[in-house]
Amino acid sequence: MKNVHFVASWSGGKDSALAYYRALQLGMVPKKILTMFEGDGEISKSHAVPLEVVQAQVDKLGIPLLTKPASWSSYEEQFIDAMDACRAEGITHGVFGDIDLEGHLDWVQTTCTKSDIIAVHPLWKMSRRSVVEELLEADFESWIIVVNTTMMPASYVGKRLTKELVEELEAAGIDACGENGEFHTIVVDGPIFSERVPISISAPIEKGNYVFSPVSLDEK
Repeated sequence: MKNVHFVASWSGGKDSALAYYRALQLGMVPKKILTMFEGDGEISKSHAVPLEVVQAQVDKLGIPLLTKPASWSSYEEQFIDAMDACRAEGITHGVFGDIDLEGHLDWVQTTCTKSDIIAVHPLWKMSRRSVVEELLEADFESWIIVVNTTMMPASYVGKRLTKELVEELEAAGIDACGENGEFHTIVVDGPIFSERVPISISAPIEKGNYVFSPVSLDEK
């Protein structure tokens, strides 16, 4: 993998950040960051992170950002379009944060093949606990910003992911990696960033079965 050029799939959360970190450790060279957005292009899909915050994260990675707005029905088409653009620039590999969900892996690999992009999954088949432990040991700072209230209490939204919180989640029977969709995170600091991303996390907002803590850049 040394010296191969890659585009990183970037949600702004812990799994994409750790996958990016591991890709760097393999000697891979980042050339583009891809984030999929809602159709209006204002917030990222699933994590609901505003464009300005994603841009701030990516600025501190020092790599160009590519965004694609999409509905779920147009997601694959827009994703392929993004991969085609990367391939046209000579990027040969894509880095993704999938851990153990076979359906996700199959979709990514099949879809990347259509653009002649080789999909790489640096976290694949790690235990979920070890993903979180490695993240914390590497001094990544991440915060829970979305909670699925059908799977865990809303009170966890807005909390920083720490060793103590991981133990608390697991004691309550909650997957501390959130891989089943229990929660989503945002990463604001760690070894991949030139400096910390200054954010503010606002009071939670309920939307159906989800609770969001809106994130914005801290202007202070």
